[in-house]
Amino acid sequence: MTRTRPRQGRPRHTPPSDPSASGREQILDAAGALFVEHGISATSTRMIAERVGIRQASLYYHFATKDEILAELLATSVRPSLEMVERIQALVPERASAAVALYAVAATDVRTLSRTPYNIGTLYLLPEVLTERFDAFRADRGRLQQSYGALGASAAAEGVTGTIPPERIGELLIQLVEVVIQIRRTRDPDAADTDAIASSCLRLCGLGEAAIAAARDEAHVLLTGLA
Repeated sequence: MTRTRPRQGRPRHTPPSDPSASGREQILDAAGALFVEHGISATSTRMIAERVGIRQASLYYHFATKDEILAELLATSVRPSLEMVERIQALVPERASAAVALYAVAATDVRTLSRTPYNIGTLYLLPEVLTERFDAFRADRGRLQQSYGALGASAAAEGVTGTIPPERIGELLIQLVEVVIQIRRTRDPDAADTDAIASSCLRLCGLGEAAIAAARDEAHVLLTGLA
């Protein structure tokens, strides 16, 4: 009598970090880890699928290409901040000063970058991300930078905007906020880091400590209301 050997399912190579996550979320999670660990070019869709414990065909059901996965990961690092800055800017000047708005935007951006999976911000300057395939991400980041410039120019102390144009202020502010990406290389950022970076944005604009303290308090109230 010939016995039929039971067919075993494909084993998972690595269990998902969150078993309750959707298939799409598990793929993004695995890809984020691999991109940061090995780089973009050295990471294949096969590696991502094996990390999740699925077949490549299952991965392609959610994402057509590796670039599409990367584009989604990059979007998660800027989209929440961009959405929040648009909401906050709509409140200036009737319900919030430019200084309060700038603190709130910087704090929100720092928190977003602190929570992206596997510190995706480290990939921003890799050559692959500078190609036209990721124009949408760079356009979103450019819009965020322009918002920083507009808020910074409006919040700046007298004399600052005369020496530094808004576009340069925006460039400096967004790079100051992205310091949190480097902090994450060695430790987890905390609330003190968020405040230090957001407050430093106002100092860059020439505001004194009393004005910064007042903006911080009002920004916390504002963000609580928008949550």
